[in-house]
Amino acid sequence: MKHSLPVFILILVMPGIAWSQVYRCDSRGETRFSDQPCGDDSEKITIRDNRIGGSFGQNLPDEPEREEADEQPNESGHEEAASPCRFINSTDLRRYLVREQVVKGMTREHVRKAFGRPPETYPTPRETWVYQTRYYGNLYELTYVYFRDGCVEEVVYRKP
Repeated sequence: MKHSLPVFILILVMPGIAWSQVYRCDSRGETRFSDQPCGDDSEKITIRDNRIGGSFGQNLPDEPEREEADEQPNESGHEEAASPCRFINSTDLRRYLVREQVVKGMTREHVRKAFGRPPETYPTPRETWVYQTRYYGNLYELTYVYFRDGCVEEVVYRKP
């Protein structure tokens, strides 16, 4: 019985694709697990899928159409930098939102979910949202969220 627990845990941790079916057999006081029935007392075990769900593309920004001229290197010989929007997987995104954090590559909607509606916004020279952090009624910190092409390019924290 001592040896069956680690084997059972190993079977539960394995992805469902690797094991199409698992059977449990108890004989002579010993428990065995197998991918085939191992006797008349075989018990079919259902292993739930342990993969975390979510679509990989659910928080990707729309891909802007690029013209051939955009792909050309600039005068310095380097290609133009890609959009600041980046893929943030759903687990990391949830973690950032729960912690009320904003990171480079988030969309406006992500920032609203993390920080709420911005009390101050400035459209030029680049779109900027300013948030205030107050402790005991006093202004403690200003957070500047800078956007480019609808995505966070930079987050700056400043003391007033």
